[in-house]
Amino acid sequence: MVLGLQGRRTVTVLHILCCLWAIFALTQNIGLPQSARRERENTYGGQWKHLTFLNQIFQTILFVLCVIIDVVGLCIPSHEKKVSSILVPVRDFIFATLVFPVGLFVAVVFWGLYAYDRELVYPRELDEVNPIWLNHSMHTTILPLLFIELIICPHKYVSALKSIFGLTVFTITYLSWITWVHHASGIWAYPVLAVLNVPGKIVFFSIAYCIVLMFYFLGWLLTKQLWARRRKQL
Repeated sequence: MVLGLQGRRTVTVLHILCCLWAIFALTQNIGLPQSARRERENTYGGQWKHLTFLNQIFQTILFVLCVIIDVVGLCIPSHEKKVSSILVPVRDFIFATLVFPVGLFVAVVFWGLYAYDRELVYPRELDEVNPIWLNHSMHTTILPLLFIELIICPHKYVSALKSIFGLTVFTITYLSWITWVHHASGIWAYPVLAVLNVPGKIVFFSIAYCIVLMFYFLGWLLTKQLWARRRKQL
């Protein structure tokens, strides 16, 4: 879909605002003060063992790429084709394979477990450390950012095989990482894992993977329907 100059400027402004928020939320998460009672949980793997933190990194990278592509297209049109040929496929792959399915998973599963029993995912003692707005920046505002990006940018999905392979590799890598963290330090990234036995963990991980996979196809379907309809309106 080819946008007019005003439309491209609007998209650029939205991308810049999303990018600034993503960077701000990520830096605030990094600078989070540590609770003395949770010091042990910060001794191995740090925040890198939390999917929420990884998702914030993915979203930040995505919006940085979007801003670069937009700004080059508006300010240095002679370089637009070259830059887009390199960065657009990367942007689209990150959005389709990681940002949309993982971001949606983080928001839905976190608040689902929180509603059932918050101690399984976000113990009350964290309220003493995390301001409420920071909790929402990690688990709530990521959701509207996903749909803003879905609506304003026509991402091209690569073959489902490549995307599912990439998503599967990430899932296996992440699950292997948090399992190793527990093996090396006795720390589970999330309290819910501490109350499950081995079969329970296998079922939990399997269901989690199926949910992420479902969210990938949801992103693909929404993108296809939304942008197919818009192209017909041109």
